[in-house]
Amino acid sequence: MVSLFGLTGQCEDMRLLVLGGTHHVGRAVVEVALQRGDDVTTLNRGLTGVRSAGARELRADRTEPGQLAAALGDQTWDAVIDTWSLAPRVVKESAELLRDRVGHYGYVSSRSVYGWPIPAGLDESCPTVDARSDDESSDDYATAKRGSELAVIEAFDNRALIARAGLILGPYEDSGRLVWWLRRVERAGDVLAPGPKSRPLQLIDARDLAQWMLAGADRHLAGVFNAVSQPGHTTMGELLESCIDVVASNARLVWVEPAVIEQAGIEPWTELPIWLPPTGEAVGLHDGDVSAAFAQGLFCRRIADTVASTWEWLQLEGDPESDGSDPDPGLDAVREAEVLAGLS
Repeated sequence: MVSLFGLTGQCEDMRLLVLGGTHHVGRAVVEVALQRGDDVTTLNRGLTGVRSAGARELRADRTEPGQLAAALGDQTWDAVIDTWSLAPRVVKESAELLRDRVGHYGYVSSRSVYGWPIPAGLDESCPTVDARSDDESSDDYATAKRGSELAVIEAFDNRALIARAGLILGPYEDSGRLVWWLRRVERAGDVLAPGPKSRPLQLIDARDLAQWMLAGADRHLAGVFNAVSQPGHTTMGELLESCIDVVASNARLVWVEPAVIEQAGIEPWTELPIWLPPTGEAVGLHDGDVSAAFAQGLFCRRIADTVASTWEWLQLEGDPESDGSDPDPGLDAVREAEVLAGLS
């Protein structure tokens, strides 16, 4: 069978275990796998998120000793995909338990594992933060992800695929970044658009990440990869104009220079989601080297598709609930109006 990337060798009805599977990337993995005809099992607490029809469900709280082993029983799978972002000790337990019962372990990590500041053009050889695979703490996202990487590699070695994703958008997005821009455009009026309009962006649709990781599992692809689009896959202008088109809004984008945004004390990334200034210590977040992943078949769809699918999902299911771990993204309407008024 040939995948969307033209890669051969897909397992016939691959038996896939997804640890999680009800939110964002995990949900995308489950849905793409079911579309491929894979035999999918999910494992989660069953307390939140959306169930995918066609997947078999197991229940366990991975943070509670013994629950995972009891839920899995003596079952085996061809591959497992794990999206865990908290204490690495949980991934360590999972990987050790599955080491002799699963052929391939795919872990969704993050480019946040690299030491700060992240330089432009960073590749997989760049230094990472210090971390331990047996760490019980989840206080720091970067060390939690890096520790989880180590846990998977220690248990699976050359049977592990580590996908260091960048900015992940698309349907089921629970960070609220693209969601905020869509809702802001929906409110119409003058919209503070962080410039320059041609600011290149680097991101990935959760469905493309899922497709690539599943194709990697088919071929037993192993190693560490920066898994995000090529730099300049889209621009801030194309992203926001796509939002306006999809929402059919009469909002007017008012492009504001980075210096004005900095002077106003507006925080990039959080108050203006997705956007980062074209200079400074965060420049590498939209300018990383992804040649290794693209050499292994990674494909990223047009931003218009991602925006349209995200809007369609919002119309069907409404805005995702915040997990409370981070402040909700977006710029306060009063502050936005003040900055725009100061431009005249």
